[in-house]
Amino acid sequence: MSLQALFNDIPFVAELGIEMTEVGDGRAEARLPLRPEHSSNPQTRIAHGGVTYSLVDTVGGAAVVSLSGSISPTVDMRIDYLAPATDDLRAEADVVRNGGSVAVVDVEVYDADDHHVATARGTYKTDGDGGRSPWSEGVDEETVEQLSD
Repeated sequence: MSLQALFNDIPFVAELGIEMTEVGDGRAEARLPLRPEHSSNPQTRIAHGGVTYSLVDTVGGAAVVSLSGSISPTVDMRIDYLAPATDDLRAEADVVRNGGSVAVVDVEVYDADDHHVATARGTYKTDGDGGRSPWSEGVDEETVEQLSD
């Protein structure tokens, strides 16, 4: 299973409608079609901050896993909301440091008209559990091995 497929199969990711479109070499990209249930305003479509954050966290994690080769949970995330997101979202993540125990990722979020709506920096745990953690529970050995290839 590819990393892209692995991330697209995460139940929460699928529930939100996030689609990973690119994953590899410390970089990831994802899209999120904005739906009415993502809105923070019942009268109009404005993405709830939690929806934008979930997109950022997912794409950042995918970028890290593409280098770390292991399940890499979020340690910390800082996000700045720059403008209201009223249309479909696209997030791009780049690993800026991949260390022995943590990785740092920068993520930029744009809407369908290329308005810059958010910027974030995340820190992810990259190792220390020998590739096994609660996040890898139920993930078959072959998939865990693929992460480290």
